[in-house]
Amino acid sequence: MRESDNLMDRRGFIRRAAGAGVLIATSALPVVADEETPAIAADVFPKRGQYERLSISYAVVEIGAERPFSVLHISDTHLTAAYAHENDKKQQLCSSRTTTFGGHQEEALRDTLAWARQHVDYVVHTGDLIDWQSEANFDLVRKYFGDTLVGSMGNHEFSTDMWLSDPKEEKTEAYKDNTRERLQQVYPFDVCFQSKVLHGVNFITLDNVYSYVTEKQIELFIREVKRGLPIVLCMHVPFFTPLIWRASMRFWRDNGPMTYSEVPTATGDFLIQQEDIVTRDFIRYLKTEPLLRCILAGHEHITVEDQFSPTCREYVVGGNFLFCGREVLFL
Repeated sequence: MRESDNLMDRRGFIRRAAGAGVLIATSALPVVADEETPAIAADVFPKRGQYERLSISYAVVEIGAERPFSVLHISDTHLTAAYAHENDKKQQLCSSRTTTFGGHQEEALRDTLAWARQHVDYVVHTGDLIDWQSEANFDLVRKYFGDTLVGSMGNHEFSTDMWLSDPKEEKTEAYKDNTRERLQQVYPFDVCFQSKVLHGVNFITLDNVYSYVTEKQIELFIREVKRGLPIVLCMHVPFFTPLIWRASMRFWRDNGPMTYSEVPTATGDFLIQQEDIVTRDFIRYLKTEPLLRCILAGHEHITVEDQFSPTCREYVVGGNFLFCGREVLFL
């Protein structure tokens, strides 16, 4: 879905493009985010600031914007709700996965959005807002973002029942087709690819939840490049550099001491990006595209950044369920 290139202020953006762009203007965030008092804040930090438990990092991107504006980038909230009437698989997932993510994901999201209302112009969420599909999780999506939820899909968005799924989940377009239409009804943006121009900057979002991209997405991306605007690419899985891959493996694997020069062997997502011909060639092209100026990604649950190309820096943000976010100032 695409809108006009005309500049819009926060409220003008929402009036004219509700749900149709890559970002959500903070003026449209729910008031509930400001009115509800987080339980943990009072218990753990009784004499501290309202938002001190948030872990907000910062970045500045000189991108040639028509005017400065700020974005709060969040990812991986992993909401784990299920209504009592939902089936046994949903109940089992609700119990086990809520324990996995600490049980405060909704509070983390609420706190983060409340902070965003006061401090930034827009919010972008790069996937795994929910941990698996349920009526309750979809209602939480509507509660906090309503018709203006925008961002990118994560691999968990496509998960029906995780390891309990029958048939078993597959990392294919055919598997995503099983629930793509349902997700499209909940998330009012094109779940495969979309573009939004803000203040002379083209924010492009694509679905790369299983690490690969499709030829159709590349065709759409090339079409956007022809517009001649600086590009911010928003997606769930980072395009791994050796440094980002190393940081991910340090977090997810206990390999003992490792020198900075050592890069673990590519597996999983990184290996797919190296072996899938379409994706590999697209990444090679991106490294030569001067209009690509910034990449925003999540998935790894860590905060790390690296230079992706001579003109582009890639920012991976930590899990929102851990109260993480990153403010990016675009100049």
